[in-house]
Amino acid sequence: MTEAQADSSTHHEEFEDEFEDAPLQQPAPRLQRKTAPIVPSQNIAGRALVLVIAIMTFLSCLTLGAVTLVRDTASVWENQIAREATIQIKPAEGLDMEAALETAARIAGEFAGVSGTKIVDRAATARLLEPWLGSGLNIDELPVPRLVIVTIDQSSPPDFGAMRQAISPKVPTATLDDHRTWVDRLVAMARTTVTIGTGVLVLMLAATVLSVVFATRGAMAGNGHIIEVLHFVGAEANFIASEFRRHFLLTGMTGAAAGGVAAVVVFIIFSWWSSLNLATPEADQATALFGNFAIGLNGYLGVAVIVAVIGALTAATSHFTVVSYLGDIDVQHPERM
Repeated sequence: MTEAQADSSTHHEEFEDEFEDAPLQQPAPRLQRKTAPIVPSQNIAGRALVLVIAIMTFLSCLTLGAVTLVRDTASVWENQIAREATIQIKPAEGLDMEAALETAARIAGEFAGVSGTKIVDRAATARLLEPWLGSGLNIDELPVPRLVIVTIDQSSPPDFGAMRQAISPKVPTATLDDHRTWVDRLVAMARTTVTIGTGVLVLMLAATVLSVVFATRGAMAGNGHIIEVLHFVGAEANFIASEFRRHFLLTGMTGAAAGGVAAVVVFIIFSWWSSLNLATPEADQATALFGNFAIGLNGYLGVAVIVAVIGALTAATSHFTVVSYLGDIDVQHPERM
């Protein structure tokens, strides 16, 4: 081996020794780039849409509650037609009112199809008149009619004509009223109210859908360049639409849940107020017309259904709006399809 080759071999061995002794260098870490969602999760438009959906859901639930209350009350009225009748006895000179009430109740109770009779006492009569005549009323000083409530067997109602003929000779000032005329009118009014309320509910849902359409359009306008780039590089319309659908489903459910909870709180407050004011003149009149202001289990289930429907409508509306938007892009730029 020549001297030059020996020197080269020595330098090569020294280099290998230095390389083996040197610590291994770790590769530089890659910079983690933050990814942003296609639809901004928090912005002014998103918060405004949540508020709009909450308000629309609240009004929709109140409308549903009112419709449920009126419908249930109409059903009660219809049942009362077949369940109760009233004997009204007007005071007259020389008439023993208490004896007349007992006589009318006894005669009515003897008819087949009558399951019971009840005389409305002085205190209950005074409470019924208190909203118009004030408290502390002495009904003996005024010509106030007294009532006998006749409970009817719905399966086999009595002969009201024969009952009138039997009562009139014994109590000339008595009048038998089966409430059919005025209750029929109230039931017709209630059904009309239910129809109108249903129409209002449909209009509110339609307004909610339109609000979501405009909000989706606004979100796409703010992110249109990103959507177009994703679409042009091959992202499927369903992928882009799913991003919007997920965002607006969360938005819709948040607003709808807030509105539904607020409506339930209002229903509970009204029901609590109704139960708190039992046996007062105002409550007697309100209960006679609207029941106890409780919408029942079906009403609360209806609120849950409205919340779910509005959330689903919000997601579905945003999905179809995005697909339509991307379809318009394809029509405007057919060469990029």
